[in-house]
Amino acid sequence: MNPKPLQQPSAVLDIATLTPVIGAEISGVDLSQALDPATVQSIYRALLDHMVVFFRDQTLTPEQHMAFGRYFGELHIHPAVTGGVDNHPEIILIHADEHSKRGQVAEVWHTDSSCEAHPPKASILYMHEVPAGGGGDTMFANMYAAYDALSDSMKRFLEGLTSVHDGQAMLYGNPVALAQGKKAPPRFEHPVVATHPDTGRKLLFVNGTYTTHIVQLSRSESDAVLAFLYRHIDNPVFQCRFKWRPGSIAFWDNRCAQHRGIWDFFPQRRRAHRVAVR
Repeated sequence: MNPKPLQQPSAVLDIATLTPVIGAEISGVDLSQALDPATVQSIYRALLDHMVVFFRDQTLTPEQHMAFGRYFGELHIHPAVTGGVDNHPEIILIHADEHSKRGQVAEVWHTDSSCEAHPPKASILYMHEVPAGGGGDTMFANMYAAYDALSDSMKRFLEGLTSVHDGQAMLYGNPVALAQGKKAPPRFEHPVVATHPDTGRKLLFVNGTYTTHIVQLSRSESDAVLAFLYRHIDNPVFQCRFKWRPGSIAFWDNRCAQHRGIWDFFPQRRRAHRVAVR
């Protein structure tokens, strides 16, 4: 990390857990201002401890949104998104309204861009507009806890297995983009049981959006094992649910937390910006 020079006193962070398993809300910091190294380290420590952290009542320009992300590393540019927001390719517009179709909203548990060789380590979603009638929450799930809850026999079985994550299954395979000559969507093989590089903890790394099959198994065996793991991940014991307000931010560790959007607000509108950290 390369924190910006100190421009304000160290923030005294108030960290309140959402559940014992995942999620915490942080108050006492204005993310539009330059942060000192101690504050940045405290936020990152909270992220490692809780997998996803939330901030309320923030007002950020696109440049300030990107600046906050850069405290934690270089920003990721999504290979299937062109233009970005205000000519910033680092920012993705997350938008759904009366014209959206099912499949355009990320309703399935997933890890952002897991089809890439090096998926983003973290994502930062900043909510601009929420549905007038409510809804549009986002759920997050702890993949350490999902792994830990498996039997020792299942853990031994999964160790050493790898699975294919294919971008064709998501927006990367947009036929219009491919017809315009854009490169084929990413496709990469990852371990089913991964180890977090910062915490050293083991976690499940398969998801229903990008994972197509387990390489070492037959297709029928793979389908059965993945179906079991997806049901296992969907256990509410591993989860928290965040209710958005305008100005809210969710900052999640993309390596050990999966997420899914709840599209219960059609045909109303929900609008957010997202940056991701390489």
